[in-house]
Amino acid sequence: MEKSLVLLSLLLLFPLSIQNPDPVVKAPTPAHAELTNYGFPVGLLPSSVKYYSLNQTSGEFSIDFGGACKITLPPDNYLATYSKKVSGRIVKGRIAELQGIRVRAMFKWWSITGIRSSGDNLVFEVGMVTAKYPSKNFDSSPDCEGKRASS
Repeated sequence: MEKSLVLLSLLLLFPLSIQNPDPVVKAPTPAHAELTNYGFPVGLLPSSVKYYSLNQTSGEFSIDFGGACKITLPPDNYLATYSKKVSGRIVKGRIAELQGIRVRAMFKWWSITGIRSSGDNLVFEVGMVTAKYPSKNFDSSPDCEGKRASS
């Protein structure tokens, strides 16, 4: 009797342990998958990627979001805008010549010109100034907020 009670308890708990806790998880786009190939988390790109191109030789890339996109960046809740088109050059652990991403900090809009992967951190470059944040803050790809922002 005791064995069957234990077995029944395990059978009742088993389906709970294999259920996906977030059934609305979106599959990453090919652009998001490519980002991870270069050592970056998918959360650097909003989920609304419509099209992307990448020159495997030069690392030059272009991403089209179908319209401008506004998101809030973790952990400090900076407002960021992605233009309809974002471009740059990517190599393992480094994105350079970045165009099309701006962030609002200290009451001013700043263009993010590069991103480096440094251990468990990402280093965002705004000209000669840098800011470092844990990579884990960018593990999931954000959705664009509300109405599309203008670029």
